[in-house]
Amino acid sequence: MSAAERDPGLQPERTRLAWRRTTLACTVVALLAVRQALHGGSTGAGVLAVALSLLAWLGFLGVAHRRVTGMGAARPAPLSPRHALTAAACTVLLAVFAVATLF
Repeated sequence: MSAAERDPGLQPERTRLAWRRTTLACTVVALLAVRQALHGGSTGAGVLAVALSLLAWLGFLGVAHRRVTGMGAARPAPLSPRHALTAAACTVLLAVFAVATLF
């Protein structure tokens, strides 16, 4: 069986769904950060934390979109270390900025 005829099974679909679930979770965290900042009053630090949360969310969204569209190939390329680091950093930063909106 050649690479073009490879049957990947359901692995690419599971990977796409995992990226979409993670993107949804990041979206919920970003929206909760916005809600918390608006509910608690608009301080300079809160607005900055929300803006940085949205930037981190957009960064993760870009990496996730690239990965999901890349999974459509017969033999998807592995996630590059740069993109993996970007996704991890955006996730951690999103959590940090979400916590920062509490204070």
